[in-house]
Amino acid sequence: MADRAAGGGGPVSAARPVRLGPRSVAALVLISAIGVVAFGWPLLADGTSVLAGRSQDAPWLLAVVLPLLVAVVVATIADCGMDAKAVAMLGVLAAVGAALRPLGAGTAGLEPMFFLMVLSGRVLGPGFGFVLGAVTMFASALLTGGVGPWMPFQMLSMGWFTMGAGLLPGPVALRGRGELLMLSAYGAVAAFAYGTVMNLQGWVTLQGMGSGISFRPGDPVHENLVRFLAYCAATSLGWDLGRAVLTVVLMMTIGSTVLKALRRATRRAAFEAQVTFEGAGGAVPEPSGVKRPTGPTSHTNDDSGTELAAGGPGTSRGDVH
Repeated sequence: MADRAAGGGGPVSAARPVRLGPRSVAALVLISAIGVVAFGWPLLADGTSVLAGRSQDAPWLLAVVLPLLVAVVVATIADCGMDAKAVAMLGVLAAVGAALRPLGAGTAGLEPMFFLMVLSGRVLGPGFGFVLGAVTMFASALLTGGVGPWMPFQMLSMGWFTMGAGLLPGPVALRGRGELLMLSAYGAVAAFAYGTVMNLQGWVTLQGMGSGISFRPGDPVHENLVRFLAYCAATSLGWDLGRAVLTVVLMMTIGSTVLKALRRATRRAAFEAQVTFEGAGGAVPEPSGVKRPTGPTSHTNDDSGTELAAGGPGTSRGDVH
């Protein structure tokens, strides 16, 4: 008996992203909806309750996000049959991403971690990517001492960033320079989107800025959004530009090598491979729910000299237990 990947003995199949099942989709939709509400509710609130509420919602948001991240992992395992190898890869990539973040922190937005998140999301799929992005940001905060009320918002933003790479078209068919150009374009746009979303988290709590860029609780949403865009242009545009440029440069220089390494590791891990068993007639699928009998189904008298039907040549009643 030997464990073999589906289609064992044939050519090696291409590495495919971890697919999303119905339970995985439901968990992702739920956690994303909670994240959208957490980021956007100050725009709809009235008066000074926004300032007090924003300072208190981070612990509650973290308490909700962490169990839901576990729920996404469990749902993916239940839908796709992922095993400990997938969890191990998640841990390795999160550790590498967390180690990369401090290399550029505080230097004009040069954060190489974003490059790895784009490629990982592309290879491993949107569900795996969302969990990877959130866990990487959590580990990075613990590593660098960056734990604060902004951390759960960073986890959600990075989860969306990485999940978006997994939702790009052509995960199996598109390869080569065309794929790198697509990932570079996504990395550049998403780098600005990440900075913009994170600005929304902090902007509503800042006071004393110019009237043209300050948040005004209770004002119409469209007026506050105009001030918010002015705030982003005045404060973080240069930082986001540095992040986008570095992501594109890394993608076009070493992106192909890293993509091949990730796909090779995913192919060898064979997350969704089904176990088959090799019998006399070749590989047969493992029976589900019904145990195949191990003894003979018919026999003759030992003295007749006739071979047992199920035992094969040389088998006698004494060999059956």
